[in-house]
Amino acid sequence: MLLTPSKPNPEVRIEQPLITWAQFKLIQHGFADSRSIRLAYYDGVLEIVSTSVEHELIKTIIGALLELYFLEMEIEFFPMGQATQEKAEQVSLQPDESYSFGSAKKIPDLAIEVILTSGNTEKLKKYYLLGVPEVWLWEDGVLDIYQLAVNGQLSDRQYQKSSASKFLPNLDIATLQRCILCTSPLEALKTFRQTFQQSL
Repeated sequence: MLLTPSKPNPEVRIEQPLITWAQFKLIQHGFADSRSIRLAYYDGVLEIVSTSVEHELIKTIIGALLELYFLEMEIEFFPMGQATQEKAEQVSLQPDESYSFGSAKKIPDLAIEVILTSGNTEKLKKYYLLGVPEVWLWEDGVLDIYQLAVNGQLSDRQYQKSSASKFLPNLDIATLQRCILCTSPLEALKTFRQTFQQSL
């Protein structure tokens, strides 16, 4: 059975413009112990988002499916989770899930965002400043893959949409997407494992 994205969304999102980096760092410190609130900063705008059960369910299933894949395919990975990524005075954000491959790195190779309230491709501008090579956006039951442009000559689109992952080229994205939508996480993991094992 597939999970149908529900609306209206249970998350609350607040934006506050004209915030300095110093003000943001003070606010960030004040929310340091809050697990249900996520903060982001970009271009002088503070964003506060409360996470929901639906959001946490989807992001956790994506992480569980990927980590099962890494295990079965013997891919060396380093989970970075929601670790805050920052470039002083410019941007700060927390991915929903993030990973580096081959070795531990300060900046993840892959960042994943589950979008229930807002952000869509606007999030890519933040990741561009950080230099994250690949970003996955999950929105309305669809997983989109974006890769950082190598030539850096794209004016409005710093990321290029792709049908496959640069780091996981053999991953069946359609199957992954279908399994994310399963109402049973256990069934999602079992189905995902069976599908890619059969393809080996």
